[in-house]
Amino acid sequence: MDLAILDIMMPKIDGYELTRIIREKFHLPIIFLSAKATDLDKITGLVRGADDYMTKPFNPMELVARVNAQLRRFMQFNPSAAAPASDTSILEAGGLVIYPEQRNVYLYGNAVELTPKEFDILVLLASHPKKVFSSEHIFQRVWGEAYYESRNTVMVHIRTLRKKLGEDQDKNKLIRTVWGVGYSFNG
Repeated sequence: MDLAILDIMMPKIDGYELTRIIREKFHLPIIFLSAKATDLDKITGLVRGADDYMTKPFNPMELVARVNAQLRRFMQFNPSAAAPASDTSILEAGGLVIYPEQRNVYLYGNAVELTPKEFDILVLLASHPKKVFSSEHIFQRVWGEAYYESRNTVMVHIRTLRKKLGEDQDKNKLIRTVWGVGYSFNG
């Protein structure tokens, strides 16, 4: 369970009591979504353990944005919560930590927002440190399509990925270019 969205007025058990029960066993974000809209209702919800409080009627896009904000904040301040301790697929190099199953990346404890293709390229390279992958191989593995002189596609994604990882021309790179051959991960 990553996050709970609760109403205060529910059958059999109210949201306050369910929040108390959840807090006894789990440390996760809780959002109240309720028709109770007074300031006192909101304050009570937050004091009783909610991390956020929205009133009905609500904009579904706002709810999605608040859910994403709560999850991002929770994962940023609790990186160990991004993956169970028994997860052996965690990839680490320097200050970079990759949780492949959760599709999360952290650089020195800060979340790094990657597109799905950037993430897949990073995991492919980081899963095989020092192995050199050609642009053709990366394209076929990540896009799952035949390679038709799409070298620029891979190159642009690598450049953007490096920028998001805070790499510049003067630093040692996690992603190394092997000129005329491809790319490797310096893990």
